[in-house]
Amino acid sequence: RHGKFSLHDAKPNLRIAQTLFQRRKARNTMPETIILDSNEPTIAAAIAQIPSGCSILTVEHEGQATGVLVSWVQQASFKPLMISICLREGRPAFNLVQSSKHFLLNVLGDNASAMFRHFGRGFALEDDAFAGLNTESTEFGRLLCDCPAQLARRLIQSVPSGDHTLIIAEVVAGRVQPGSKPYTHIRRSALNY
Repeated sequence: RHGKFSLHDAKPNLRIAQTLFQRRKARNTMPETIILDSNEPTIAAAIAQIPSGCSILTVEHEGQATGVLVSWVQQASFKPLMISICLREGRPAFNLVQSSKHFLLNVLGDNASAMFRHFGRGFALEDDAFAGLNTESTEFGRLLCDCPAQLARRLIQSVPSGDHTLIIAEVVAGRVQPGSKPYTHIRRSALNY
């Protein structure tokens, strides 16, 4: 048998090779085409699965100050460090940001329920949005001392985006409390906050 090859010897190896080929072919077969649902509630539920954090945007300008709860915040550039944030026109904070060209973003920690209760209802400009909170004044806006991180932003550009405005801002200063964890937000539907 040395040096001689018989068909009988090759049959078991051939069967193994055929089986492996069929298995590989089955793995590489495209699955059935999945039809994506184009109705708004399904799309909104899918968009809502994109996680975000929540922050309190604070701004002061010409003796007026306010804060607003925001969740659509994302890093937008490495150099320079920039973020994007969406604000609805008509909110008091929106007009102050547009006028002052700067703001402070206070990142909420993993125990954010008190801040949600406080800022969730919104404030008119004549209201004291910071009553009862531990804050410090900065040139960018009110710093909320109980938040794990703060980012000072300089407005670069505003772009209308549906019923909100996309604000692009450069991060010019920041602070972080070591060991703190940010809050992670997942919504039920992208049709509301």
